[in-house]
Amino acid sequence: MDQVQAILIGLVPSLGIGFLFYKIMRAIIEGDRNERLAHSQWEAAHAAPPEAKTTQQG
Repeated sequence: MDQVQAILIGLVPSLGIGFLFYKIMRAIIEGDRNERLAHSQWEAAHAAPPEAKTTQQG
């Protein structure tokens, strides 16, 4: 039992670092995805011709 406990205690730091790496990479990828979406929306809004404003006379 002591050997199993020692192995588990030895794995905890590696699992913790792995979990932190996963969370950080997920945040980076999600931020990149949101940035690309915002950039494409900005490009679409600025690439479109300006709307023609019609004035009504009368």
